[in-house]
Amino acid sequence: MPLNSPTDLPQAGRLYVVATPIGHMADITFRAVNTLRQVDLIAAEDTRHTRRLLTAYDVDTPLVSYHEHNEQKRTPELIDRLTKGASLALVSDAGTPTVSDPGYRLIRAAAELKIQVVPVPGVSAVMAALSASGLPTDSFTFLGFPVRKKNKREQQLQKLAEVPHTLVFYQSPRRVIAFLEEILAVLGDRPAVLARELTKLHEEFLRGTVSDIISQLKPRSEVKGECTLLVGGAETGQADLRELDAAIAEALARSDQSLSELCRNLARRFGVPRKEIYAKALAVKSGETPRMRD
Repeated sequence: MPLNSPTDLPQAGRLYVVATPIGHMADITFRAVNTLRQVDLIAAEDTRHTRRLLTAYDVDTPLVSYHEHNEQKRTPELIDRLTKGASLALVSDAGTPTVSDPGYRLIRAAAELKIQVVPVPGVSAVMAALSASGLPTDSFTFLGFPVRKKNKREQQLQKLAEVPHTLVFYQSPRRVIAFLEEILAVLGDRPAVLARELTKLHEEFLRGTVSDIISQLKPRSEVKGECTLLVGGAETGQADLRELDAAIAEALARSDQSLSELCRNLARRFGVPRKEIYAKALAVKSGETPRMRD
């Protein structure tokens, strides 16, 4: 097993960051199984969950819990074991550790002491969803789980309005419809893909525009399984500016909708971020010559 940097602690063990299956039990590498067998200890997000995986592959290495509620306390304990020569594997419940999962503190602490940190790559929900999405993958931005507070989440989306490449989010099935509606309001009706239950029996990819996916989900009594949501990036020349100007002027001339509703509807229609529609509508109302960004 290779070294990857010099260390000031030649007697120290190594920390292996091991990817595990996100659903299908067979999605684990030979190297990952061998590593889990050879280390002295496995730090797992949920020991009961990981024990099922270890049992399936006849691995009897001791387990210790390491999750978001105890990582601050447990990190020094694990670092102490590493400095004394023990080898340790870090695993999350599914996929690659530290990608929206615990582990950052331990890896940072090990790196600061120049303890060897060795990735054992494998499954990642981000990469699995991207690979089968049909959206551009030459560049993408992974955001993990959106922030919980609604106003902060809207600010986050507004900052992404002009990002030209694919956006990737994780989202709870309980919140995914509401989040899609926020995306529709802020970013417009962009191409999107919702990947649900990846690698599992009921794996599903919903494709279309954001509004298409909302319409497919709403009739369901509930949405199940963790969701990976991919949204197309901003495009230049999304709307004919003269047509948009005319639509804004026409909408403002009517008194049957608020400015907020007007902006939301036109953002969906033209695929333009709501904040730009809003600025343009304010300019029209004040008698200024409205301009859109290039």
